[in-house]
Amino acid sequence: MRKMKLKKNDTVIVVRGRKADRGKTGKVMRILADEKRIVVEKVHLIKEYVRANPQKNIKGGIVEREGDIPLSSVMFYCKECEQGVRVGYKFKEITQQKQRVCSKCGVVIDQE
Repeated sequence: MRKMKLKKNDTVIVVRGRKADRGKTGKVMRILADEKRIVVEKVHLIKEYVRANPQKNIKGGIVEREGDIPLSSVMFYCKECEQGVRVGYKFKEITQQKQRVCSKCGVVIDQE
């Protein structure tokens, strides 16, 4: 299995998929690494029927929630470039720790 270059709370842009979702940006809510899928905030909204459960205080009805989309359908959104970009790696000079960087403008993504 390949290493995931995206992390939770990264901002991504949808480049492929339904016409309604194409071009939308949102934060990564969940990554399903085994299935190579990703859940993005306010993208690929689906309606789901939820059964009422009085013991857990859940009302029944139709609920709208985010569905998962393929990982290959999204790109990291760089705020400097203002577009979808690939993510590369660079080592810190002193500590030799790996950092994620924008492959276009070279801006460091992870500030740790």
